Amino acid sequence: MKHITQIMIGVTTLIFFVMINSPMQAESVFENFGLGLPAINVSDSADGETTYSLSLQILALMTSLTVLPSLILGMTSFTRIIIVLSILRQAMGTQQTPPNQVLVAVALFLTLFIMSPTLSKINSTALTPYLEGNMSAEKSLSKASDIAKDFLVYNTRKNDLQMFADMAGDANYESNSEVPLPVLLPAFITSELKTAFQIGFLLFLPFLVIDMVIASTLMSLGMMMLSPMLVSLPFKLLLFVLVDGWAMTVGSLVATYSST
Repeated sequence: MKHITQIMIGVTTLIFFVMINSPMQAESVFENFGLGLPAINVSDSADGETTYSLSLQILALMTSLTVLPSLILGMTSFTRIIIVLSILRQAMGTQQTPPNQVLVAVALFLTLFIMSPTLSKINSTALTPYLEGNMSAEKSLSKASDIAKDFLVYNTRKNDLQMFADMAGDANYESNSEVPLPVLLPAFITSELKTAFQIGFLLFLPFLVIDMVIASTLMSLGMMMLSPMLVSLPFKLLLFVLVDGWAMTVGSLVATYSST
């Protein structure tokens, strides 16, 4: 197999040099090669707009799909929600209940609910005009970026945004659209992590009190061999059900976000 590959490479190289006998012919071949492939054609219209071929647009779409998980983690409410739900499960002491798949599904659907106003605005302002041919790709991306920046800035702490702006050497920004994404995205992630741990701490306290009360009661009764975690689990579940814990947690998480 190795010899066959070497023979094919040698024959291809020989044919190429036989066909091209001078630098002028080589230059002509490469120019015609680029023009003969409609997949990589880029044309400029009379009004200065750049039009990309369908194959390039499909390539850009497939590339965007590869970075979609990172966008979900870095530009939406998914990070805060999944961290809070994970801390809540650990505080209740239910081990792997609910399982990770359920927590991810809940976080994903809540993210869609929270992001629906922003996504609807992007669809009506940027995506639909572009698909109808009334707006160029550059303008569409610019409008979509400005709408996404509004959501990110409104839900980012000013201290975190100022810290990354200072590290980047930028001055104060006049509007949300002037904030560059390399500064805004890490500031948003940092703010999300801080908020998630603050909410998780508040959720952890009542379950910690139950654990301490159960442990003290078992110690006073001399039941040292009985696990406090095992005894406190039914009381934790009872408390969580009585106060409608899931509705309170989900409602509080949704209420912490602002789209305007």
